[in-house]
Amino acid sequence: MSIYREYDIRGIYEKELHEQSVTKIGYALASKIDGEYVAVGYDARSHSPILFEYLVAGLNAGGKKVLDMGLVPTPVNYFTNYQEWDGVRPSGSIMITGSHNPSEYNGFKITINQAPFFGEDIYALGRECEAMSIVPTAKRDVREIDANSRYIDFIVNEFSHLKKMETRIVYDCGNGVAGVVLPEILEKLQLKTKGLYVEPDGTFPNHHPDPSVEKNLADVKKLLEKEGDIAFAYDGDADRIAVLTHKNNIKGDMMALLYSMKMDKPTVVGEVKCSQVMYDELTRRGAKAVMYKTGHSNLKVKMKEIGADLACEVSGHVFFKHRYFGYDDAIYATFRMLELLQDGINLDSELAKLPQVFSTEEIKVETSEAEKFLLMDKVKELLENPPVDFPAIKDIIDVDGVRINFEDGWGLVRASNTTPVLVTRFESTDKEKAKLYESAINGLILEAKNSL
Repeated sequence: MSIYREYDIRGIYEKELHEQSVTKIGYALASKIDGEYVAVGYDARSHSPILFEYLVAGLNAGGKKVLDMGLVPTPVNYFTNYQEWDGVRPSGSIMITGSHNPSEYNGFKITINQAPFFGEDIYALGRECEAMSIVPTAKRDVREIDANSRYIDFIVNEFSHLKKMETRIVYDCGNGVAGVVLPEILEKLQLKTKGLYVEPDGTFPNHHPDPSVEKNLADVKKLLEKEGDIAFAYDGDADRIAVLTHKNNIKGDMMALLYSMKMDKPTVVGEVKCSQVMYDELTRRGAKAVMYKTGHSNLKVKMKEIGADLACEVSGHVFFKHRYFGYDDAIYATFRMLELLQDGINLDSELAKLPQVFSTEEIKVETSEAEKFLLMDKVKELLENPPVDFPAIKDIIDVDGVRINFEDGWGLVRASNTTPVLVTRFESTDKEKAKLYESAINGLILEAKNSL
């Protein structure tokens, strides 16, 4: 059951994801999808095409026909749900990807009726698969579609006004699947570009494809210094982006502030790790800012529920409903950022206008799958009667873990839904206060650990 996660299914090839387990997943999923067709694509990992065949066998056995999009970025997979293919619109899509995880990992991101399939639905699917005996066989029923070309044409058309823009653009695909669409879009728009690690290679020979980790940006930073005005980097399946200027590594929450400058009083959803500066600045501008749970599935659902225009995660997931379909797409986000530059917005100057705060990166506290939620319960209990030397609490937001608001900043503790850790983050207008909040909350976590 450990492969069935909050937002997706994820495990190690052959050890957990093998012919029997994956065929069962396909067969069980078939019963959750109303229509006749399911679109399936995969990332650059060497075992992704093998898992594709296992999954197709299960889907076909469950009575579904498969639209095969081959090697695609995750956003292209999502995109197929909004398109017709020779009169056929899929009722769901499955992306076979290990995202930014090490090369032995793989998994499935599932969309049904243009909405994420996640949370209890995934856990219930897991229980169904665990209880399942042998899956029946059926004739292979697969039809190829060229989703990448359709997507490329869409993006080129949407951003035709950027053609021959003078900005020097450097980018790093990290040997992930951004490389199957991004260079062609840039070429068709006749932009000045230089790319690194464009060729998809699921062994990730140059660096790990996670742009939220600073060391993975070293090469593109050097290229930016010498030959670029702006840099972009992508994770393994191209649903997360890093944006770099000569002065800033712009995190997802600050990207949202920049993107929203060209929207009229938008509704923006952020996660609990987003800076208070983002929420305060959006409110000051007359926008509506909503704090919600971390996780791409959670944010997509919340956006739809409240009719939001934009959503973001600090890690670089950016979701556009404004002029788009409401899912996280790092390729699309690239061109929305270039639009800002074309419109004369100086990214560094805009960021410099914001109040200065001192924020930590995500700090992970190792624990176990069995213990992490028990630890969170204990932390919440301790916060009801904190130690006498604990900083004064203004209020606590418990939409996802606990975000504790203090007089001059905040601290966050939440259980990760994907790994056996507690995630913490701290922010203050005063550097010493940020350290104080971190120390105080770490003390609570230690006390919680010792009491279990």
